Amino acid sequence: MSYRSFIAMPGAALLALAAPSAAALVVPDLSAQVAEGARADLAAASGFVRAAGLTLPALVLTVPPAAVMARRLPARAVLGAGLLSLLAGLACVRYAETVPLIAAGRVLQGVGAGLVLPATAVLVWAMRSRFLVALWAGALAAGLLVAMPLALDVLPMSGHWRVALAPFPWPALVALAALVPCLAWRCEPLPVPKQAERGQVMLPIAPAAGVAFLAVMATHQWSPGAQLVVACIALVALCGPALAAGRDAAAGSPFRCAVVMVTTGLLTYPVTGPLAGLAAAEGAVPPVPFAACGAAALAGALLTGRFPERAMHGIVLAGHTLIVVAVLAALAARVPTEPRTLTAVLVPLGLGVGAALAASLRDAGAGAALFGLGLCFPALLAGQLLVLSLQAGRWERAHAATPAQQAQALVAGYQTWLLTAAAIALMLALPPALAARRHRASGPAKALPEPVAG
Repeated sequence: MSYRSFIAMPGAALLALAAPSAAALVVPDLSAQVAEGARADLAAASGFVRAAGLTLPALVLTVPPAAVMARRLPARAVLGAGLLSLLAGLACVRYAETVPLIAAGRVLQGVGAGLVLPATAVLVWAMRSRFLVALWAGALAAGLLVAMPLALDVLPMSGHWRVALAPFPWPALVALAALVPCLAWRCEPLPVPKQAERGQVMLPIAPAAGVAFLAVMATHQWSPGAQLVVACIALVALCGPALAAGRDAAAGSPFRCAVVMVTTGLLTYPVTGPLAGLAAAEGAVPPVPFAACGAAALAGALLTGRFPERAMHGIVLAGHTLIVVAVLAALAARVPTEPRTLTAVLVPLGLGVGAALAASLRDAGAGAALFGLGLCFPALLAGQLLVLSLQAGRWERAHAATPAQQAQALVAGYQTWLLTAAAIALMLALPPALAARRHRASGPAKALPEPVAG
C-alpha cells in the first residue's frame, strides 16, 4: 500500500461512516412539537409546520439527479458541495427570523443530504473495497433507525425550536474533515455511465416527484383517508421499478438491492420514529435500546464481509426474516416502551436491516446502488405518510379528548401500521427468495459491471 493510500483509507472509512449519518439525521421533522415556541418568536408564523417539513421532499427530489451528477462530475466536488449545502441549511435555521428563511434552510438541508448520499456511494465504489461498501450500508441503516430517537432525546435538552430543527451539525463537520485525506487517494474513477444507465438511474425521479408533491399537498388539511390512499399509490409506484430492476443489467444486481433499498426506507425510520414518539409521550426516550439498534445495524452490515459470496442470497432472506420477527414482536408486545422489551424488538430489526442491505450491495455495480438509493427515500416518505395517516384516522374516529384517549388512539394506529409493515416485509422478501432459488438452479451469478473487489 502506498503512502497516499495509507493516509486515505482511514479518511475513507470515516467518510463512509459519517456522511450517510449526517444525511439521515436531517430527516426528522419536529416542527409540530416546537410550533408553539416558534409562533411566540416569529412575527408571522403561519405556515411554519409546512415550511419546516420541506427537508424530506427536497432530499427525495435531489437524489436521482445527484446520482447522475456524481458519475459525470468529480464525486469529491459533489460531496463537498453537498456537505456545505447541508451545513448552510443548518446554520440558516439556527439564525432564521422568518418562515421563508426557515423553509430555505430546511430545503438546503434536504438538497445537501441528497447530494451527499450518492456522491459518497460513488466514492466508496471507486475505492473498490467491500469493507467500505458494508460500512456505508451499515451507517445508512443505523442513521435512519436512530434519527428520530436522537432528535426527540435532544428536544427537551435544547429548550429552543431552532435547535430542534437543526440539532446535529457535527456529523457533517466530521464528514467534511474526512474528505480532506480522501483527496490523496489516487484510485481509478468509475467509468462514465452510458446513456441507458443514466436513464435507469434517473427513472426513480418520476415516482419520487409524485410522492414529494403529494406529501407536501397532504399537509393542506387533507383527510387521513386521502393521505392513506396517496401513500398506498406511492408505495405501489415505487415497488414496480424496484421489481423490474432485477431484469436490467445496469440497475439490477444479483441480490436485488433495489428491493432491499425499498425495505430499508419503509421499515427503518417509519417504524422507529413513531415508536420513539410513543416512548417520549410516556416520559423520555430510553437511549440504550435505540443505540443498540443502530449498533446492531452497523454490526450486521460489517458481518456480511465474513461470509462468502454464495451466502449473500441467504443473508438477504435472513435479514428480511429478522425484520418480520421484530415487527411481529413489537405487535405482540402491543407497543413496547419498557427498555428491555424495546431492546428485544429493536436489535433484531437493526441486525436484519443492516445485514440485508450490505449483502444486497455486496456485488452490485454503482449504477444498481444509485438506482436503489433513488427509491429508498421515496419509500421512507411513503411509509411516513402511511403511519401518520393511520394514527390520525384512529384519532378522529376515537374523538380523543383526554391524554389517555389520545395515547390509546396513537397506539392503535401504530399497531395497524405494524400489521401492514409485516405484510409488506413478507411481500418484499419474495423477490430475493425467487432470485436465490434461480441462483441455486443455475449456478453462481455472473459478475455485474463495476464489481467491488476486496
